[in-house]
Amino acid sequence: MITQVTKGIKISVQTSFEGTFFKNYKMHYAFGYTITIENQSKDAVQLTSRHWKIYDSLNDMETLDGEGVIGKKPVIQPGDSHTYNSGCLLTSPIGAMKGHYNMTHLSNSEKFRVYIPTFKFSAPFALN
Repeated sequence: MITQVTKGIKISVQTSFEGTFFKNYKMHYAFGYTITIENQSKDAVQLTSRHWKIYDSLNDMETLDGEGVIGKKPVIQPGDSHTYNSGCLLTSPIGAMKGHYNMTHLSNSEKFRVYIPTFKFSAPFALN
């Protein structure tokens, strides 16, 4: 598990290899990840959007921006956490992701970034 703390918000990431399949006559590698966002600060915060950089060893880096996470903009009280599962399709068995969440302190409307540490994807058969 990979973890990182930014401004009292702890991000923990666990990855998994989900399998391979063909899509558009091309082999794809499916990876899953579980992210836990833990509020270790003294203020309630809300996750408003996300920014991802996705690295595929056979392709250029891809950038994704979006509202919330999996259709939600969770409010996380001090001492609480929010966990969600998502996934990524790559055209190679090795890759990585990193990024940040845009968040808001609910007590004073201050906006800030919480960094998501780089986490790697690798199919078990890809490494020796």
